[in-house]
Amino acid sequence: MELCISINSFQLAQVFTIARGSRTQADVVTVTITRGEYRGWGECVPYARYGETMESVKAQVKGLPRLFDRDDLMDLLPAGAARNAVDCALWDLEAKEASRPVWDLANLHAPKAVVTAYTLSLDTPEKMNAQAAKNEFRPLLKTKLGGGADDVERIRAVRAGALNSRIIVDANEGWTPELYKELAPVLVGLGVEMVEQPLPAGQDDALLELERVLPVCADESCHDRASLDSLRGKYDMVNIKLDKTGGLTEALELRAAAAAMGFDVMVGCMVGSSLAMAPAVLVAQDVAIVDLDGPLLLAEDRANKLFYDAKGIHPARPELWG
Repeated sequence: MELCISINSFQLAQVFTIARGSRTQADVVTVTITRGEYRGWGECVPYARYGETMESVKAQVKGLPRLFDRDDLMDLLPAGAARNAVDCALWDLEAKEASRPVWDLANLHAPKAVVTAYTLSLDTPEKMNAQAAKNEFRPLLKTKLGGGADDVERIRAVRAGALNSRIIVDANEGWTPELYKELAPVLVGLGVEMVEQPLPAGQDDALLELERVLPVCADESCHDRASLDSLRGKYDMVNIKLDKTGGLTEALELRAAAAAMGFDVMVGCMVGSSLAMAPAVLVAQDVAIVDLDGPLLLAEDRANKLFYDAKGIHPARPELWG
């Protein structure tokens, strides 16, 4: 079994801004695994918020033994970007070797297209209004917030630009308990359905005491199944991202465990190519919210890229993955 690691960059269609900063391209790590005549691949996005870099992820992958399987991998690498790329590459490899799709190997139902959110970059209310108006045909918009007094004006501007779209918001750990109390009722009045990670991970115990009039989703606070017990009573929903879970294997287990504990499930992504979204589509079947818009934010994508239309994001063709 031969592993190959490469770094790829994809230009964004426009500058993408969240509370932590802006970017103009998506930098990803691609892992390709070859066994005999068959090849599988996977993609990950190292995230500085979790102490990951391109070099640290490459080092983790290079440190793997020559022979291992997906079960071994769970012990060889921690949850995170490196394990994600390798795990997804192994699933793709197994599917190619067996001439069966990954969903069949994983004992899942055949996937269908799912409606995905489209993310509006953080900007001034006026510019966010223009973004919303340009995308008012989309059924679900996700709005990045900055944690300041302008957040309500941003949402008012988005709502004015997209009167019929559902709206969710992402605070990216930028709020305080007091700001939640102030903003949540106003946002509910504007039709906002949920806020992602309003308080910083590890500093979110205040959610236990808050009346959560606006449902709260755990993003930075939820990585894998080991996170779930600490989320009880604080969150209404968990955001599953394969770069956090460390791959499709743990993502499927997390989805089942979260649902069994009464959490709604969201499936999200980092900004990456269609290769990163393809396995996430399998996790995104029959969940409350899907946010797999990464390729829609790119100016360029992989060959055999995923197809998006009015029904949402469609499952990958085997030429891409799985």
